[in-house]
Amino acid sequence: MSNKITKSTVISSLFWKFMEMGGMKGIGLIIQIVLARLLAPDDFGTIAIVLAFVNIAMVFVDSGLNNALIQKKDAGKLDFSTVFYSSLAIAAFFYLLIYALAPVIANFYNDSYLVRIIRVLALILVPGALSSVQNAYISKNMLFKKLFKIKITAVLLSGAMGIITAYLGMGVWALVAYNLGSQISTTLIMWFSVKWRPSLKFSFERFKSLFSFGGKLLLASLIHTLYVDLRTLVIGRIYSPDTLGYYNRGESVPKTISSVISGSIQAVMFPTLSSLQDDKSNLKRVVRRSIKTISFLVFPAMVGLAIIAEPFIRLILGAKWLPAVPFMQIFCVSAAFEMLDSANYQAINALGRSDINLKLEIIKKIIGITILAISIAFGIYAIALGYVISSIINVLIYMITNKGIYGYRAYEQLGDIMPSLLLSLAMGTLVYLIGFIDLSPWLLMIVQIGAGALIYSALAKLFKVESWDYLSLTVKDIVRKRRAG
Repeated sequence: MSNKITKSTVISSLFWKFMEMGGMKGIGLIIQIVLARLLAPDDFGTIAIVLAFVNIAMVFVDSGLNNALIQKKDAGKLDFSTVFYSSLAIAAFFYLLIYALAPVIANFYNDSYLVRIIRVLALILVPGALSSVQNAYISKNMLFKKLFKIKITAVLLSGAMGIITAYLGMGVWALVAYNLGSQISTTLIMWFSVKWRPSLKFSFERFKSLFSFGGKLLLASLIHTLYVDLRTLVIGRIYSPDTLGYYNRGESVPKTISSVISGSIQAVMFPTLSSLQDDKSNLKRVVRRSIKTISFLVFPAMVGLAIIAEPFIRLILGAKWLPAVPFMQIFCVSAAFEMLDSANYQAINALGRSDINLKLEIIKKIIGITILAISIAFGIYAIALGYVISSIINVLIYMITNKGIYGYRAYEQLGDIMPSLLLSLAMGTLVYLIGFIDLSPWLLMIVQIGAGALIYSALAKLFKVESWDYLSLTVKDIVRKRRAG
Protein backbone atom coordinates (compact mmCIF):
# COMPACT_ATOMS: atom_id res chain seq x y z
CA MET A 1 0.00 0.00 0.00
CA SER A 2 1.56 3.23 -1.14
CA ASN A 3 1.68 6.13 1.31
CA LYS A 4 2.81 8.70 -1.27
CA ILE A 5 0.27 11.51 -1.35
CA THR A 6 0.65 14.29 -3.92
CA LYS A 7 -1.33 17.51 -4.41
CA SER A 8 -2.92 15.95 -7.48
CA THR A 9 -4.01 12.94 -5.43
CA VAL A 10 -5.48 15.19 -2.73
CA ILE A 11 -7.42 17.31 -5.23
CA SER A 12 -8.74 14.25 -7.07
CA SER A 13 -9.66 12.54 -3.79
CA LEU A 14 -11.34 15.70 -2.51
CA PHE A 15 -13.41 15.91 -5.69
CA TRP A 16 -14.61 12.31 -5.43
CA LYS A 17 -15.12 12.47 -1.66
CA PHE A 18 -17.23 15.59 -2.11
CA MET A 19 -19.15 13.86 -4.91
CA GLU A 20 -19.64 10.80 -2.71
CA MET A 21 -20.78 12.69 0.37
CA GLY A 22 -22.63 15.35 -1.60
CA GLY A 23 -24.37 12.78 -3.76
CA MET A 24 -25.13 10.39 -0.91
CA LYS A 25 -26.23 13.08 1.53
CA GLY A 26 -28.09 14.98 -1.18
CA ILE A 27 -30.02 11.91 -2.28
CA GLY A 28 -30.41 10.91 1.37
CA LEU A 29 -31.87 14.34 2.16
CA ILE A 30 -34.36 13.99 -0.69
CA ILE A 31 -35.31 10.54 0.59
CA GLN A 32 -35.72 11.92 4.12
CA ILE A 33 -37.97 14.69 2.75
CA VAL A 34 -40.16 12.14 0.96
CA LEU A 35 -40.30 9.99 4.09
CA ALA A 36 -41.13 13.05 6.22
CA ARG A 37 -44.10 13.74 3.98
CA LEU A 38 -45.29 10.11 4.16
CA LEU A 39 -44.64 9.46 7.86
CA ALA A 40 -45.63 11.09 11.14
CA PRO A 41 -43.24 13.05 13.44
CA ASP A 42 -43.56 10.39 16.16
CA ASP A 43 -42.17 7.76 13.72
CA PHE A 44 -38.96 9.80 13.48
CA GLY A 45 -38.93 10.27 17.25
CA THR A 46 -39.21 6.53 17.83
CA ILE A 47 -36.44 5.66 15.38
CA ALA A 48 -34.20 8.36 16.90
CA ILE A 49 -34.37 6.63 20.29
CA VAL A 50 -33.48 3.24 18.79
CA LEU A 51 -30.66 4.67 16.67
CA ALA A 52 -29.17 6.32 19.76
CA PHE A 53 -28.55 2.90 21.31
CA VAL A 54 -27.36 1.39 18.02
CA ASN A 55 -24.95 4.30 17.45
CA ILE A 56 -23.39 3.74 20.85
CA ALA A 57 -22.83 0.06 20.03
CA MET A 58 -21.43 0.99 16.61
CA VAL A 59 -18.69 3.01 18.31
CA PHE A 60 -17.36 -0.23 19.80
CA VAL A 61 -17.58 -1.95 16.41
CA ASP A 62 -15.44 0.75 14.81
CA SER A 63 -13.43 0.83 18.05
CA GLY A 64 -10.97 3.41 16.73
CA LEU A 65 -8.99 0.65 15.04
CA ASN A 66 -9.95 1.81 11.56
CA ASN A 67 -8.42 5.23 12.15
CA ALA A 68 -5.42 3.47 13.64
CA LEU A 69 -4.99 1.60 10.33
CA ILE A 70 -5.11 4.88 8.40
CA GLN A 71 -2.75 6.63 10.81
CA LYS A 72 -0.21 3.78 10.89
CA LYS A 73 2.37 4.37 8.16
CA ASP A 74 3.26 0.71 7.52
CA ALA A 75 -0.13 -0.98 8.07
CA GLY A 76 -0.07 -4.31 6.23
CA LYS A 77 -2.41 -7.20 5.44
CA LEU A 78 -2.02 -8.73 8.89
CA ASP A 79 -3.04 -5.45 10.52
CA PHE A 80 -6.14 -5.17 8.34
CA SER A 81 -7.15 -8.82 8.93
CA THR A 82 -6.69 -8.43 12.68
CA VAL A 83 -8.97 -5.40 12.76
CA PHE A 84 -11.53 -7.17 10.53
CA TYR A 85 -11.95 -10.15 12.87
CA SER A 86 -11.88 -7.94 15.94
CA SER A 87 -14.68 -5.73 14.58
CA LEU A 88 -16.80 -8.74 13.61
CA ALA A 89 -16.48 -10.31 17.07
CA ILE A 90 -17.34 -7.02 18.78
CA ALA A 91 -20.39 -6.56 16.52
CA ALA A 92 -21.72 -10.03 17.39
CA PHE A 93 -21.24 -9.41 21.11
CA PHE A 94 -23.04 -6.07 21.08
CA TYR A 95 -25.91 -7.33 18.97
CA LEU A 96 -26.55 -10.08 21.52
CA LEU A 97 -26.28 -7.54 24.34
CA ILE A 98 -28.78 -5.17 22.71
CA TYR A 99 -31.08 -8.09 21.91
CA ALA A 100 -31.11 -9.05 25.59
CA LEU A 101 -31.56 -5.47 26.83
CA ALA A 102 -34.35 -4.56 24.36
CA PRO A 103 -37.20 -5.27 26.86
CA VAL A 104 -35.46 -3.14 29.51
CA ILE A 105 -35.08 -0.22 27.09
CA ALA A 106 -38.69 -0.55 25.93
CA ASN A 107 -39.90 -0.59 29.52
CA PHE A 108 -37.87 2.55 30.35
CA TYR A 109 -39.65 4.41 27.53
CA ASN A 110 -43.03 2.82 28.32
CA ASP A 111 -43.32 1.45 24.78
CA SER A 112 -43.33 -2.34 24.39
CA TYR A 113 -43.32 -1.92 20.60
CA LEU A 114 -39.67 -0.80 20.80
CA VAL A 115 -38.52 -4.37 21.53
CA ARG A 116 -38.99 -5.63 17.98
CA ILE A 117 -37.68 -2.43 16.40
CA ILE A 118 -34.50 -2.49 18.50
CA ARG A 119 -33.80 -6.16 17.80
CA VAL A 120 -34.23 -5.76 14.05
CA LEU A 121 -32.40 -2.45 13.60
CA ALA A 122 -29.46 -3.60 15.76
CA LEU A 123 -28.66 -6.11 13.00
CA ILE A 124 -26.99 -3.14 11.30
CA LEU A 125 -23.94 -3.80 13.50
CA VAL A 126 -22.91 -6.95 11.63
CA PRO A 127 -22.73 -5.55 8.08
CA GLY A 128 -21.22 -2.43 9.63
CA ALA A 129 -18.36 -4.53 10.96
CA LEU A 130 -17.92 -6.31 7.62
CA SER A 131 -17.50 -3.02 5.75
CA SER A 132 -15.51 -1.09 8.36
CA VAL A 133 -12.09 -2.35 7.28
CA GLN A 134 -12.99 -1.97 3.62
CA ASN A 135 -13.68 1.69 4.42
CA ALA A 136 -10.28 2.01 6.08
CA TYR A 137 -8.63 0.40 3.04
CA ILE A 138 -10.36 2.89 0.73
CA SER A 139 -9.32 5.87 2.88
CA LYS A 140 -5.77 4.59 3.29
CA ASN A 141 -5.39 4.29 -0.47
CA MET A 142 -7.60 7.33 -1.22
CA LEU A 143 -9.90 5.35 -3.56
CA PHE A 144 -12.73 7.84 -3.19
CA LYS A 145 -13.96 7.50 -6.77
CA LYS A 146 -14.78 3.87 -6.03
CA LEU A 147 -16.44 4.85 -2.75
CA PHE A 148 -18.57 7.40 -4.59
CA LYS A 149 -20.04 4.72 -6.86
CA ILE A 150 -20.62 2.33 -3.95
CA LYS A 151 -22.38 4.82 -1.69
CA ILE A 152 -24.57 6.32 -4.41
CA THR A 153 -25.79 2.88 -5.49
CA ALA A 154 -26.45 1.85 -1.89
CA VAL A 155 -28.41 4.97 -0.96
CA LEU A 156 -30.59 4.65 -4.06
CA LEU A 157 -31.41 1.03 -3.24
CA SER A 158 -32.12 1.67 0.44
CA GLY A 159 -34.06 4.84 -0.37
CA ALA A 160 -36.33 2.95 -2.75
CA MET A 161 -36.86 0.33 -0.04
CA GLY A 162 -37.76 2.95 2.58
CA ILE A 163 -40.11 4.94 0.36
CA ILE A 164 -41.96 1.85 -0.88
CA THR A 165 -42.51 0.55 2.66
CA ALA A 166 -43.63 4.02 3.80
CA TYR A 167 -46.06 4.28 0.88
CA LEU A 168 -47.46 0.89 1.86
CA GLY A 169 -48.31 2.35 5.28
CA MET A 170 -45.72 0.51 7.37
CA GLY A 171 -44.91 3.58 9.48
CA VAL A 172 -41.76 3.43 11.55
CA TRP A 173 -40.73 0.17 9.83
CA ALA A 174 -40.05 2.20 6.69
CA LEU A 175 -37.28 3.99 8.60
CA VAL A 176 -35.98 0.65 9.86
CA ALA A 177 -35.90 -0.65 6.26
CA TYR A 178 -34.13 2.50 5.08
CA ASN A 179 -31.39 2.47 7.72
CA LEU A 180 -30.79 -1.28 7.72
CA GLY A 181 -31.03 -1.49 3.94
CA SER A 182 -28.45 1.28 3.57
CA GLN A 183 -25.81 -0.57 5.59
CA ILE A 184 -26.50 -3.97 4.01
CA SER A 185 -26.40 -2.53 0.48
CA THR A 186 -23.17 -0.67 1.18
CA THR A 187 -21.53 -3.77 2.63
CA LEU A 188 -22.53 -6.09 -0.21
CA ILE A 189 -21.49 -3.69 -2.96
CA MET A 190 -18.25 -2.80 -1.18
CA TRP A 191 -17.37 -6.46 -0.62
CA PHE A 192 -17.56 -7.19 -4.36
CA SER A 193 -15.99 -3.88 -5.46
CA VAL A 194 -12.94 -3.56 -3.20
CA LYS A 195 -10.08 -5.97 -3.85
CA TRP A 196 -9.02 -6.36 -0.23
CA ARG A 197 -9.89 -9.66 1.49
CA PRO A 198 -8.95 -10.77 5.01
CA SER A 199 -6.39 -13.52 5.42
CA LEU A 200 -6.98 -16.34 7.88
CA LYS A 201 -4.59 -14.76 10.35
CA PHE A 202 -4.96 -12.78 13.56
CA SER A 203 -2.21 -11.16 15.61
CA PHE A 204 -2.70 -10.21 19.24
CA GLU A 205 0.52 -8.19 19.03
CA ARG A 206 -0.80 -6.13 16.11
CA PHE A 207 -4.15 -5.74 17.89
CA LYS A 208 -2.45 -4.37 21.01
CA SER A 209 -0.30 -2.04 18.93
CA LEU A 210 -3.27 -0.66 17.00
CA PHE A 211 -5.41 -0.49 20.11
CA SER A 212 -2.79 1.60 21.91
CA PHE A 213 -3.77 4.36 19.47
CA GLY A 214 -7.29 3.27 18.54
CA GLY A 215 -8.36 2.52 22.11
CA LYS A 216 -8.05 6.16 23.06
CA LEU A 217 -10.05 7.09 19.97
CA LEU A 218 -12.64 4.50 20.99
CA LEU A 219 -13.05 6.05 24.41
CA ALA A 220 -13.08 9.58 22.98
CA SER A 221 -15.63 8.57 20.34
CA LEU A 222 -17.74 6.76 22.92
CA ILE A 223 -17.78 9.80 25.19
CA HIS A 224 -18.76 12.00 22.25
CA THR A 225 -21.51 9.64 21.02
CA LEU A 226 -22.94 9.18 24.51
CA TYR A 227 -22.93 12.93 24.93
CA VAL A 228 -24.65 13.63 21.60
CA ASP A 229 -27.21 10.84 21.95
CA LEU A 230 -27.84 11.66 25.61
CA ARG A 231 -30.02 14.56 24.48
CA THR A 232 -32.08 12.24 22.30
CA LEU A 233 -32.47 9.76 25.14
CA VAL A 234 -33.42 12.48 27.64
CA ILE A 235 -35.89 14.18 25.30
CA GLY A 236 -37.41 10.79 24.38
CA ARG A 237 -37.95 10.02 28.05
CA ILE A 238 -39.31 13.43 29.14
CA TYR A 239 -41.24 14.51 26.05
CA SER A 240 -43.48 12.81 23.51
CA PRO A 241 -42.10 11.02 20.41
CA ASP A 242 -43.46 13.71 18.09
CA THR A 243 -41.57 16.44 20.03
CA LEU A 244 -38.40 14.38 19.64
CA GLY A 245 -39.28 14.03 15.95
CA TYR A 246 -39.39 17.85 15.54
CA TYR A 247 -36.09 18.19 17.41
CA ASN A 248 -34.53 15.42 15.31
CA ARG A 249 -35.66 16.85 11.94
CA GLY A 250 -34.59 20.35 12.92
CA GLU A 251 -31.14 19.02 13.76
CA SER A 252 -30.71 16.68 10.79
CA VAL A 253 -30.98 19.15 7.89
CA PRO A 254 -28.20 21.59 8.95
CA LYS A 255 -26.01 18.68 10.07
CA THR A 256 -26.48 16.97 6.72
CA ILE A 257 -25.44 20.07 4.78
CA SER A 258 -22.44 20.89 6.98
CA SER A 259 -21.26 17.26 7.05
CA VAL A 260 -21.20 17.11 3.25
CA ILE A 261 -18.77 20.03 3.17
CA SER A 262 -16.62 19.49 6.25
CA GLY A 263 -16.86 15.68 6.12
CA SER A 264 -15.56 15.57 2.54
CA ILE A 265 -12.59 17.75 3.38
CA GLN A 266 -11.79 15.97 6.64
CA ALA A 267 -12.00 12.46 5.12
CA VAL A 268 -9.32 13.44 2.61
CA MET A 269 -7.30 15.57 5.04
CA PHE A 270 -6.86 12.84 7.68
CA PRO A 271 -4.68 10.52 5.55
CA THR A 272 -2.97 13.61 4.12
CA LEU A 273 -2.22 15.00 7.58
CA SER A 274 -1.13 11.57 8.80
CA SER A 275 1.51 11.52 6.06
CA LEU A 276 2.79 14.87 7.42
CA GLN A 277 2.89 13.88 11.09
CA ASP A 278 6.69 14.30 11.21
CA ASP A 279 6.55 17.77 9.63
CA LYS A 280 4.57 19.99 12.00
CA SER A 281 5.04 23.22 10.05
CA ASN A 282 3.65 21.61 6.91
CA LEU A 283 0.87 19.97 8.90
CA LYS A 284 -0.11 23.33 10.37
CA ARG A 285 -0.26 24.79 6.86
CA VAL A 286 -2.62 22.04 5.68
CA VAL A 287 -4.81 22.34 8.79
CA ARG A 288 -5.13 26.09 8.29
CA ARG A 289 -6.10 25.56 4.67
CA SER A 290 -8.69 22.98 5.75
CA ILE A 291 -10.24 25.28 8.38
CA LYS A 292 -10.28 28.29 6.04
CA THR A 293 -11.99 26.26 3.32
CA ILE A 294 -14.54 24.67 5.64
CA SER A 295 -15.37 28.06 7.20
CA PHE A 296 -15.72 29.70 3.79
CA LEU A 297 -18.25 27.06 2.67
CA VAL A 298 -20.13 26.13 5.85
CA PHE A 299 -20.73 29.55 7.44
CA PRO A 300 -22.75 31.01 4.54
CA ALA A 301 -24.67 27.76 4.11
CA MET A 302 -25.72 27.74 7.77
CA VAL A 303 -26.56 31.45 7.93
CA GLY A 304 -28.64 31.15 4.77
CA LEU A 305 -30.47 28.05 5.95
CA ALA A 306 -31.31 29.67 9.30
CA ILE A 307 -32.90 32.62 7.50
CA ILE A 308 -35.04 30.54 5.13
CA ALA A 309 -35.86 27.83 7.71
CA GLU A 310 -39.58 28.62 7.95
CA PRO A 311 -40.37 28.61 4.20
CA PHE A 312 -37.99 25.69 3.68
CA ILE A 313 -39.82 23.48 6.17
CA ARG A 314 -43.28 24.65 5.12
CA LEU A 315 -42.65 24.06 1.41
CA ILE A 316 -40.26 21.10 1.48
CA LEU A 317 -41.26 19.01 4.51
CA GLY A 318 -44.85 20.18 4.88
CA ALA A 319 -46.79 22.32 7.34
CA LYS A 320 -47.01 19.49 9.90
CA TRP A 321 -43.26 19.98 10.51
CA LEU A 322 -43.39 23.74 11.29
CA PRO A 323 -42.61 23.17 15.02
CA ALA A 324 -39.14 22.08 13.81
CA VAL A 325 -38.31 25.62 12.54
CA PRO A 326 -36.72 27.01 15.75
CA PHE A 327 -34.72 23.81 16.18
CA MET A 328 -33.35 24.09 12.64
CA GLN A 329 -32.31 27.71 13.23
CA ILE A 330 -30.60 26.84 16.51
CA PHE A 331 -28.76 23.85 15.04
CA CYS A 332 -27.51 25.90 12.10
CA VAL A 333 -25.33 27.72 14.64
CA SER A 334 -24.06 24.55 16.35
CA ALA A 335 -23.37 22.84 12.99
CA ALA A 336 -21.14 25.73 11.92
CA PHE A 337 -18.99 25.45 15.04
CA GLU A 338 -18.99 21.65 15.15
CA MET A 339 -17.16 21.50 11.84
CA LEU A 340 -14.32 23.54 13.37
CA ASP A 341 -14.29 21.16 16.32
CA SER A 342 -14.01 18.21 13.93
CA ALA A 343 -11.17 19.77 11.94
CA ASN A 344 -9.09 20.35 15.08
CA TYR A 345 -9.87 16.84 16.33
CA GLN A 346 -8.63 15.26 13.09
CA ALA A 347 -5.41 17.26 13.11
CA ILE A 348 -4.43 16.03 16.58
CA ASN A 349 -5.33 12.44 15.65
CA ALA A 350 -3.13 12.68 12.57
CA LEU A 351 -0.19 13.48 14.86
CA GLY A 352 -0.86 10.22 16.69
CA ARG A 353 -1.82 12.10 19.87
CA SER A 354 -5.13 10.37 20.53
CA ASP A 355 -4.27 10.67 24.23
CA ILE A 356 -4.65 14.45 23.98
CA ASN A 357 -7.97 14.14 22.18
CA LEU A 358 -9.20 11.77 24.87
CA LYS A 359 -8.36 14.26 27.61
CA LEU A 360 -9.99 17.09 25.66
CA GLU A 361 -13.12 14.99 25.01
CA ILE A 362 -13.47 14.32 28.74
CA ILE A 363 -13.12 18.04 29.55
CA LYS A 364 -15.56 19.07 26.79
CA LYS A 365 -18.17 16.53 27.76
CA ILE A 366 -18.02 17.40 31.47
CA ILE A 367 -18.76 20.98 30.48
CA GLY A 368 -21.45 19.88 28.01
CA ILE A 369 -23.23 17.56 30.44
CA THR A 370 -23.20 20.30 33.07
CA ILE A 371 -24.84 22.67 30.58
CA LEU A 372 -27.37 19.95 29.65
CA ALA A 373 -28.25 19.29 33.29
CA ILE A 374 -28.88 22.99 33.85
CA SER A 375 -30.87 23.45 30.63
CA ILE A 376 -33.28 20.52 31.22
CA ALA A 377 -35.15 22.56 33.82
CA PHE A 378 -35.83 25.35 31.30
CA GLY A 379 -37.38 23.25 28.53
CA ILE A 380 -36.54 21.68 25.19
CA TYR A 381 -35.45 24.92 23.48
CA ALA A 382 -33.00 25.54 26.30
CA ILE A 383 -31.60 22.05 25.73
CA ALA A 384 -30.97 22.90 22.06
CA LEU A 385 -29.43 26.29 22.93
CA GLY A 386 -27.23 24.61 25.51
CA TYR A 387 -25.83 22.42 22.74
CA VAL A 388 -24.88 25.54 20.77
CA ILE A 389 -23.06 26.98 23.79
CA SER A 390 -21.21 23.69 24.23
CA SER A 391 -20.16 23.68 20.54
CA ILE A 392 -18.67 27.15 20.84
CA ILE A 393 -16.81 26.25 24.05
CA ASN A 394 -15.40 23.12 22.35
CA VAL A 395 -13.82 25.20 19.59
CA LEU A 396 -12.34 27.62 22.12
CA ILE A 397 -10.77 24.70 24.01
CA TYR A 398 -9.03 23.51 20.82
CA MET A 399 -7.87 27.02 19.99
CA ILE A 400 -6.18 27.25 23.37
CA THR A 401 -4.68 23.74 23.16
CA ASN A 402 -3.34 23.75 19.59
CA LYS A 403 -0.56 26.24 20.25
CA GLY A 404 1.39 23.75 22.35
CA ILE A 405 0.76 20.81 19.99
CA TYR A 406 1.69 22.11 16.55
CA GLY A 407 1.87 25.88 16.94
CA TYR A 408 -1.55 26.88 15.65
CA ARG A 409 -2.32 29.86 17.89
CA ALA A 410 -5.84 30.94 18.87
CA TYR A 411 -5.55 34.36 17.24
CA GLU A 412 -4.43 32.67 14.00
CA GLN A 413 -7.47 30.40 13.93
CA LEU A 414 -9.78 33.32 14.75
CA GLY A 415 -8.16 35.26 11.92
CA ASP A 416 -8.67 32.32 9.56
CA ILE A 417 -12.42 31.98 10.23
CA MET A 418 -13.39 35.61 10.83
CA PRO A 419 -13.51 36.80 7.17
CA SER A 420 -15.96 34.03 6.24
CA LEU A 421 -18.07 34.63 9.35
CA LEU A 422 -18.35 38.39 8.77
CA LEU A 423 -19.15 37.99 5.07
CA SER A 424 -21.78 35.35 5.92
CA LEU A 425 -23.47 37.65 8.45
CA ALA A 426 -23.49 40.52 5.95
CA MET A 427 -24.95 38.25 3.29
CA GLY A 428 -27.52 36.92 5.77
CA THR A 429 -28.69 40.43 6.65
CA LEU A 430 -29.34 41.26 3.00
CA VAL A 431 -31.08 37.93 2.36
CA TYR A 432 -33.29 38.51 5.41
CA LEU A 433 -34.35 41.91 4.04
CA ILE A 434 -35.22 40.31 0.69
CA GLY A 435 -37.76 38.24 2.65
CA PHE A 436 -39.99 41.32 2.94
CA ILE A 437 -40.57 41.42 -0.83
CA ASP A 438 -44.11 40.39 -1.76
CA LEU A 439 -43.53 37.22 -3.78
CA SER A 440 -45.04 33.74 -3.78
CA PRO A 441 -43.40 31.47 -1.14
CA TRP A 442 -41.63 29.25 -3.69
CA LEU A 443 -40.34 32.17 -5.77
CA LEU A 444 -39.22 34.07 -2.69
CA MET A 445 -37.20 31.13 -1.38
CA ILE A 446 -35.55 30.62 -4.76
CA VAL A 447 -34.73 34.34 -5.00
CA GLN A 448 -33.27 34.36 -1.47
CA ILE A 449 -31.06 31.33 -2.16
CA GLY A 450 -29.84 32.69 -5.49
CA ALA A 451 -29.28 36.19 -4.11
CA GLY A 452 -27.42 34.78 -1.10
CA ALA A 453 -24.99 32.86 -3.33
CA LEU A 454 -24.39 35.87 -5.59
CA ILE A 455 -23.99 38.32 -2.70
CA TYR A 456 -21.54 36.08 -0.83
CA SER A 457 -19.48 35.39 -3.96
CA ALA A 458 -19.39 39.10 -4.85
CA LEU A 459 -18.32 40.09 -1.33
CA ALA A 460 -15.62 37.41 -1.27
CA LYS A 461 -14.24 38.61 -4.59
CA LEU A 462 -14.55 42.29 -3.64
CA PHE A 463 -12.64 41.86 -0.36
CA LYS A 464 -10.18 39.42 -1.96
CA VAL A 465 -10.82 36.61 0.53
CA GLU A 466 -8.02 34.06 0.17
CA SER A 467 -10.36 31.06 0.20
CA TRP A 468 -12.26 32.41 -2.81
CA ASP A 469 -9.07 32.51 -4.89
CA TYR A 470 -7.93 29.10 -3.61
CA LEU A 471 -11.26 27.39 -4.34
CA SER A 472 -11.53 29.05 -7.76
CA LEU A 473 -8.10 27.74 -8.74
CA THR A 474 -8.87 24.31 -7.26
CA VAL A 475 -12.13 24.01 -9.20
CA LYS A 476 -10.36 25.04 -12.42
CA ASP A 477 -7.65 22.46 -11.72
CA ILE A 478 -10.24 19.73 -11.15
CA VAL A 479 -12.10 20.64 -14.36
CA ARG A 480 -8.85 20.69 -16.33
CA LYS A 481 -7.77 17.29 -15.00
CA ARG A 482 -11.25 15.80 -15.65
CA ARG A 483 -11.13 16.99 -19.26
CA ALA A 484 -7.59 15.73 -19.72
CA GLY A 485 -8.34 12.37 -18.10
